[in-house]
Amino acid sequence: MNDINKLYSLWLEKTKDNKAINDELLAVKGNDDEITDRFYRNLEFGTAGLRGILGAGTNRMNTYTVNQATQGLADYLNSEFSSPSVAIAYDSRINSDVFAKEAAGVLAANGVKVYIYPELVPTPMLSFAVRRLKCSSGIVITASHNPSKYNGYKCYDPEGYQMTDKAAQKTYEFIQKVDMFDGVKTCDFEKALASGKIEYISKEIYDEFFDLVLTRRINPGVCEKAALKVIYTPLNGTGNKPVREILRRIGQKNVTVVPEQENPDGNFPTCPFPNPEIRQAFDCALKIAERDGADLLLATDPDCDRVGIAVKDKGEYKLMTGNEVGVLLTEYILSCRKKNGTLPERPVVIKSLVTTDLVGVITEKYGGEIKNLLTGFKYTGECVTQLEKNGEADRFVLGMEESYGYLSGTHARDKDAVVGSMLITEMAAYYKEQGKTLIEVLDEIHKEYGLYKNTLLNFGFEGASGMKKMQDMMSDLRENVPASLGGLEVEAVSDYLTGKVKNIKTGEESETGLPSSNVLRYKLPGNCVLVVRPSGTEPKIKIYITAVADSDSAADEIIKNITADIEKIMDI
Repeated sequence: MNDINKLYSLWLEKTKDNKAINDELLAVKGNDDEITDRFYRNLEFGTAGLRGILGAGTNRMNTYTVNQATQGLADYLNSEFSSPSVAIAYDSRINSDVFAKEAAGVLAANGVKVYIYPELVPTPMLSFAVRRLKCSSGIVITASHNPSKYNGYKCYDPEGYQMTDKAAQKTYEFIQKVDMFDGVKTCDFEKALASGKIEYISKEIYDEFFDLVLTRRINPGVCEKAALKVIYTPLNGTGNKPVREILRRIGQKNVTVVPEQENPDGNFPTCPFPNPEIRQAFDCALKIAERDGADLLLATDPDCDRVGIAVKDKGEYKLMTGNEVGVLLTEYILSCRKKNGTLPERPVVIKSLVTTDLVGVITEKYGGEIKNLLTGFKYTGECVTQLEKNGEADRFVLGMEESYGYLSGTHARDKDAVVGSMLITEMAAYYKEQGKTLIEVLDEIHKEYGLYKNTLLNFGFEGASGMKKMQDMMSDLRENVPASLGGLEVEAVSDYLTGKVKNIKTGEESETGLPSSNVLRYKLPGNCVLVVRPSGTEPKIKIYITAVADSDSAADEIIKNITADIEKIMDI
C-alpha cells in the first residue's frame, strides 16, 4: 500500500493544472479501497490496446495514460519505420474525441504523420483507412459495447487488423520506458493541423469504403422489390450515418431510425449496456415495432463493428443470436452465390472456435473450407491477408464471431457492421420475396443439418480480487480435468495456452496449431462442446456451451445439466 500511496501523492502533485482529474483524486482521499483500485496496476496494453474505466489513476483511461501509450507507440514506430504514419478514428464515447486529438498531438510531436477522421466513424473505416493510406499503424478510441464509464484505445498493424502479439509486446516495452508526466512529447492539435503534420481524412476515402462494401451484395436490386420494413438503432454510436447510407444505396427505402438513440451520446441514456447481444438495447426499437410493425430490427454497437437483429416470430419479436445470424448468412451467401455462378472454388469461411460448428457443416456441404481460429478478429484479418498474399482473396466469402461480428470482403480486416447490416437486410428482403421470415429459414436449416443450440454464460469479477479469482479458476480447471460434464463424458481437452489437445481415453496428445491463448475446450459426445475463457476486454469469464440434439427441449436439458456442473466445479 505504501507504493500505491506514493503514486497517489505523485498524481496529486502532477495534476494540479488539470482541475477535473485533481478534484477526482482529492474526492477519494482517505479511501484506501478506491485508491488501490485506481493505482494497483497500470492499464494492461495487449493486442486489444488499452481498455478501462474513465477517471484518474494509472488503472484508468485518461489523457495521461493515453498519452503514455501513444508516446510508446511513437517510439516503437520510429524504431521500425523510416517515415511512419498513423490513421486515427474515434467513437461517440465520453472523451473519445479528446483522446483522439491528444494522441494525434503526441504522434505529430514525434515526427509521425497523422491522418484523422474529421468526425466519429465506425471501427472498420479505421481498418480501411490504415490500408488505403498505407499507414504504419492505426488507433481507434472506443470501448465497443461496454457501459458508458469505459473507454479504450486499440492499435492496428499496417495490414489493417489489430496488432499482433509480437508488435503489441514491442510497443508495450516502449510504453514501460515512458514517464507519463515528464516523458511525453506533445504539440497543439490545431497548429499541427495547419502545418500538415496532421491531416483530415478526405471524403474520397469515405466514398471508396462504401463502394467496396457495395461489391459484397449477393442479389442487387432485391431490396427495391421486397418492400421490407426496417427499424434501425445506432445505439447513440457511430453507425447512424454509414449504415443509413449503405441501406439507401442498396435501395432499402423504408428505414425508421430510433429517435432516442439516433445521435451520438456517450452516456447512452436509454441503453446503459449498448450491446446488441442483450434485449435491453432493443427496448426503444421494439416499442416502435410493436406500434408500427417491422420485418427487421437492426442494432449496431457504439463503434459499429457488430450488429444484432430481431425479427417477428409468431406475433412477437425475437432477438436472434450471433450464431443464428452467422448460420443464416453462411447458408444465404453460399447457396445464392452457387445459384448465381459466382461461388469460388473451395470458398473459405472463417469463424472463431467458440462460434457454432453448424457454420462448418454448412460450409463443407458447399465444398468450402472452414477455418476455426481463436477469438479476436485480428486472427481473421491475418487469415484474409494471407489468402490475399497467396492470390486467393476471392476465396474468402465470410468471417464471423458469435458476438455479432461479421465481415465479407477484403476492404477491412476487422468486424464490419456496415457490410453486416447491408447483407442481413438484403438477406431478409430476399427471403421475404419468397414468403419466408428469417426464423422460418433457420428452422429449415436445422431440419437439414441438425439442431445446434448455443448458450453463453457470463460471470463478472471486478477489481484486483476479481482478477485473481479468474486466474485461480482457470488454473484449477487445468489441474483438475472434470471426468464428465452434465452427465456426458469428457472425451478430449484442448488447452490453447499450452497448445495441446489431449485425448482423455488414450492419453494421446496433439497440437492445436493456434497461437497461445488462455482458453480451455472440452469435447463431449455427440458434437456437444464446452469452452471456458476469460474475456480479453472485460473483467469476466465466458462459458460457451453447444448442445446438439433432436429437439429444443432435449438441447435445453443438456445445457441445463452442463451449466449446473460447471458452476459447481468453478464454485460460481
